[in-house]
Amino acid sequence: MQRVAEGIGKGVLRGAEEVGFAGALFLEAVLWAVLGPTRRQPVRLAAVVAQMMQIGVEALPIASVLAATIGMMLAIQSLYSLGLFGAESFATVGIALSVVREFAPLIVGILVAGRSGSALAARFSTMMINQEVDALRVIGISPVRFLIAPALFAMMIMVPCLTMWANIVALSAAGLFVTAQLDISLAAYFADVVAALSVNDLAHGLGKSVLFAALVALVSAVNGALADGGAEGVGRRTTRAVVQSIAAIIMVDMIFAFVVTAG
Repeated sequence: MQRVAEGIGKGVLRGAEEVGFAGALFLEAVLWAVLGPTRRQPVRLAAVVAQMMQIGVEALPIASVLAATIGMMLAIQSLYSLGLFGAESFATVGIALSVVREFAPLIVGILVAGRSGSALAARFSTMMINQEVDALRVIGISPVRFLIAPALFAMMIMVPCLTMWANIVALSAAGLFVTAQLDISLAAYFADVVAALSVNDLAHGLGKSVLFAALVALVSAVNGALADGGAEGVGRRTTRAVVQSIAAIIMVDMIFAFVVTAG
């Protein structure tokens, strides 16, 4: 029992340390973005744009496929479920709210965690093990400014953009199925979608996507910074970063939805 308690306590302390480390990295990245130009060490715009291309633009094809699949699945399930009560005409409301408030930001967050978060964690881990990060410090370059800040800001910009694109694709894919099943026009479907949604619904989903982006970037950076053990350590930290990112996204999504909806 004592060993079990010690193991739990060490795990809690280790988790608290990693959360504090992530918070410190975020604050330092923001400070470099604000104060870097005054020290002639700004966060490089070219690096941010390069990360935006990798995280956002190159992810458009797979994000489109997943969003269309989710939209079609929601349409099928909504029409089936509401059809049991003869309320198929209300399916559009459920589809619109589900996509914009929950499914689009969630599926994009998980996609970015698996695709870009793993790449960031592997890159940071390899640089740590090869002592490239120490070399940056020796020559007077902050690793946070040079490596973490561009990835963090690029992710916080592009994930909401991907989420907005996923909203459009998912609602369009759902509309194709709904219009065919209910024998209505696509214009009437989108009119119902617009009537069902509000600015708050859109802000709810996009706000979560910004939070998910920061979580993925920081979890990847923390795991990369703690890497050791050669190639095996890189693989272990990369896997850990993806698992932790997805778990954090799902838990934060639940907490965010509860706080905002209950409030």
